[in-house]
Amino acid sequence: MKLKLDGKMLITGASGFVGSHLRDRLLAMGADVLAIRRPGSPPAKRGRSVEARYEDLPTLTRIVREEKPDYVFHVAGATKGRTYRDFSDGNVMPTRQLLRALEEAEHQPKRFVHISSLTAWGPGAIGRPVREEDPARPVEFYGRAKLEAERVVESYRHIPSAIIRPAGVFGPRDVDYFKLFESAHRGVDLYFGNERRYQSVVYIDDLIDSILAAAGIDRAVGRAYFIANPEPVTWGEFQSLIVKHTPRRVIKLRLPSQIVDVAGVLGELATRLDGKPRLFNRQKAIMAAQEAWICSVERARQELNFETRTPLEEAIAETAEWYRRERWL
Repeated sequence: MKLKLDGKMLITGASGFVGSHLRDRLLAMGADVLAIRRPGSPPAKRGRSVEARYEDLPTLTRIVREEKPDYVFHVAGATKGRTYRDFSDGNVMPTRQLLRALEEAEHQPKRFVHISSLTAWGPGAIGRPVREEDPARPVEFYGRAKLEAERVVESYRHIPSAIIRPAGVFGPRDVDYFKLFESAHRGVDLYFGNERRYQSVVYIDDLIDSILAAAGIDRAVGRAYFIANPEPVTWGEFQSLIVKHTPRRVIKLRLPSQIVDVAGVLGELATRLDGKPRLFNRQKAIMAAQEAWICSVERARQELNFETRTPLEEAIAETAEWYRRERWL
């Protein structure tokens, strides 16, 4: 379901994958969009932006007081880090500071939409997707930090909020699933013991639909929603569709899952040497070891009228074409 929101929008994380798509959709609606960007981040190519550090509460408060946003979309977060403190500083602290700024400015938006993650609730099991009613059981630092950030949002009960927990998000501009497209482009369909493991995924356009629904539907206040395609897929099924839309011969290569553990250790050693967080670390190895990262979207269907508008194969084909057109491949 497509919704049109009117008014002024404040967004964080607009330079990232999900945030940039959300900003573009809001601008296409004709909304006045202001993005908060960290110092050093480039100014927005579309829409307005302002530079601020999340540690700087007075500046955040001034921005809120002057702009008086009708809707706040908190998308920014950190997916890389070595210690729990790294993930907390990138996910929990910005969430708390943004909500404190709204409180200090004595401004209540129509909706505060917080983008969390399936990892905050932890993995499911084959035949048993995670549901919102289940207890949260994050298994690594990123998931723990996203859960803690959710708890912060819930503690500000006087601010009308909704929480979106996407599964694996793919689409144009994404850099994580891109590695699978890049590998296929190089002629290799690569697995690390995960070919038959299950995952829930969602195309970026469908995720943006759900975020806008959470902002515009009254029933969403105080609720959290898993967002994904209704049917989970194995990594083998997902990657086979990538291979199908790769215009070259691709060979399948199966490597043992233990290589992920080794890569995680090597990634952390490299981080200790140069201080740069790596996507591959022991925390990611823990995530990769789970049999099924899958979730139910029944609540989102019932309360947000959520549905996936783009079939999985079509979404993968569109993503592959974008990577080629933009010369990522």
